[in-house]
Amino acid sequence: MNTISIKGLDKPVTTLIQGSDYFKPSIFEKVCQVLDRYVEIGGNTIDTANIYCGGESEVALGMWLKERQNREDIVIFTKGAHHDQHGPRVNPEAIREDLFTSLERLGTDYIDLYGLHRDDPNVPVHVIIDALNEHIKAGRIKAIGGSNWTTERLQAANEYAEANGLVGFSFSSPNLSLAKANEPFWAGCVSTDQEDIKWHAASQLPILSWSSQARGFFTGRFTPEDRSNEDLVRVFYSEANWQRLHRAESLAKEKGVTAIQIALAYVLNQTFPTSALIGAQNEQELLSCLEGSEISLTKEEVNWLENGE
Repeated sequence: MNTISIKGLDKPVTTLIQGSDYFKPSIFEKVCQVLDRYVEIGGNTIDTANIYCGGESEVALGMWLKERQNREDIVIFTKGAHHDQHGPRVNPEAIREDLFTSLERLGTDYIDLYGLHRDDPNVPVHVIIDALNEHIKAGRIKAIGGSNWTTERLQAANEYAEANGLVGFSFSSPNLSLAKANEPFWAGCVSTDQEDIKWHAASQLPILSWSSQARGFFTGRFTPEDRSNEDLVRVFYSEANWQRLHRAESLAKEKGVTAIQIALAYVLNQTFPTSALIGAQNEQELLSCLEGSEISLTKEEVNWLENGE
């Protein structure tokens, strides 16, 4: 499997990152089947979060790591400081609370990739960077990033870090997909636009993309008339996206692959380092993603898929 490098890590990050937002101890056998096969095909990076399944995702992942005794082979990407019913929680106290909880659930003393699940623009970046650097200095975090942070805030944080001899964000985790979002999935979520892509191309800051395959939009199961999936309709139904689907189908036919594999290849063939979070739950989905991750696209093909020109 292809890999990218992220500053702060001494391990490569595979371009397919296995998602775990359905992991629970009650389905531990399935968790093991998915993760064992994911590792067999070359994957090494697993995405989770403090809030996934009410914390059960991290618990189940920790059980697998303990049973397989493979912690040093795995890159753990977890996230904290998500808002709650009272509002934003992007502050030193919440970061510390969520980080220590995640470490305990996962059964480890460090996190490879630690992302702030949301941002709070009302909190100055220096407060956040200072807090995260305390945990980096203590060895609890290897590399930090923003999940659903704007490029403006990422840049401000990194400019502060560089000016003060601190560790800045070495990755970002927004939504990046061939289908462009009409509106945020949930409040505070960020989807990359053309200006964001230009910024990442210039900075070479890696993106670890969630919903990289647009929640099944490119499977061929949906049509403009089928409005049964309200979230998909709200976020991805647009004439421009239907045209992108048609172009993906056309290129897929030409290359002897599927449209959803082309959509994945679009994410992984940018002009800056990218990895894609995948929600594979079985052998077929894992192998489909693996094949998609190995498709090479030219800059012209990427541009045509996106813009039709």
